[in-house]
Amino acid sequence: MKYIANFVMALLLVLSVSHNLVFANDPWLEADKIVAAIQKPNIPNNEFNIIKFGAQSGTDKDARPAILAAIEAAIKVGGGKVIVPAGLWTSKGPIHLKSKINLHLSEGARVVFSGEPDDYLPAVKTRWEGTEVYSYSPLVYAANVEDVAITGKGTLDGNENSQFINWMSKAKPSYLKLREMGANLTPLEQRIFTVGEYLRPPLVQFFNAQRILLQDYLSVNSPFWVTHLVYANNVTVQGIRVDSHIGNNDGVDVESSSNVLIENAWFRTGDDAVVIKSGRDLDGRTIGVPSTNIVVRHNDMGGEDGIAIGSEMSGGVKNVFFHDNILRKGDSAFRFKANLDRGGLVENIYIRDFMVESFHNLFWFQLNYPRQGVDKFPSTYNNIVFENIRVINATNVLEVHAPAEQPLGNVTFKNIQINKFDTLFNVENAQNIKFDNFVVGDQRIDGSLSWQLSK
Repeated sequence: MKYIANFVMALLLVLSVSHNLVFANDPWLEADKIVAAIQKPNIPNNEFNIIKFGAQSGTDKDARPAILAAIEAAIKVGGGKVIVPAGLWTSKGPIHLKSKINLHLSEGARVVFSGEPDDYLPAVKTRWEGTEVYSYSPLVYAANVEDVAITGKGTLDGNENSQFINWMSKAKPSYLKLREMGANLTPLEQRIFTVGEYLRPPLVQFFNAQRILLQDYLSVNSPFWVTHLVYANNVTVQGIRVDSHIGNNDGVDVESSSNVLIENAWFRTGDDAVVIKSGRDLDGRTIGVPSTNIVVRHNDMGGEDGIAIGSEMSGGVKNVFFHDNILRKGDSAFRFKANLDRGGLVENIYIRDFMVESFHNLFWFQLNYPRQGVDKFPSTYNNIVFENIRVINATNVLEVHAPAEQPLGNVTFKNIQINKFDTLFNVENAQNIKFDNFVVGDQRIDGSLSWQLSK
């Protein structure tokens, strides 16, 4: 029996090693594994129509009390679907979701949030551009919850006349103060940014949440980031639409979150369509929660930028797969951002099977982003792979600006076809950049970047 047990253990070891070798040779099998393992929320089928709780439609009516009452009624029976029927519904303040709740926006439903900042107090715990803080509530907020959803073909409207929108030009003193607090590890209880401060809240934020489904609805007029996932796990984003062009309107910000699928969505944004983050500087490194195991596929992206990592990536980013997406037109298609305040490790980023129409910057590594600190914490990038990308037009093909302390390295470009371009390389501090069938116009490039630059 001893010999049989030893043989079984040896066989299991060989199988385990073989399994790891398979994934090492084809990392895209890992992407399939991530998607298969993501858990969706388990929410009872009970239905609670907000009309039955006194909701009245119209700009002069406040439906928020009825929405919150429907949520509480659902909780009492173990959860369910809170139905917002077709019509215009005003919410004078935030909607706070709870566990086991599906906020269902029926086709033709439009929830318009008030534009008065005082309606979004008291302050809640959040992250603002990567630093933890107590500030104005996101318009839809779900903290410390499990099994939550927003579904349906209706609309979340942040209100084009919101006072928050005007705060963009007023925010700098507030965010510089917050960043200094984060750099000094000021206790969170002292980081209270409400009246007299100007930090805009996102439209939707899930904070420390498990098993989330976001499906089909449209987001417009977000005061800040549109959909913000913070410390979230097991997230499915399917078929959502974002048509929001106010400053900093990222479509989906995945921050310090794991096991995330974003698919079949439509983005027209005022900033990045999808961006991966994990906290800012010392505050982010101290919390140390990375973003890992993320798949972004089959999306139609347009707006200022396409996909991005950073600049708040101090907790690290690992195992991210972007594939079969369309990038329409904008400033930067593939954007990596960091600086010498950040630190952090970004590795195993796989990007393939993209169609890109027209962007000013195609591959942009801006690792010398503006900074406030004195001490240097270089960010490390390892194993970034771009493959099977077709581009109609790019003004600048490869733009790299990295610090001398940590040159960009370990990036591979394979099977890239660029029909039209103006500038091929603008590179500052890079090494171990490899090309395999990188075709620009009628020129094919193979080998290392250093060899290309030396020609």
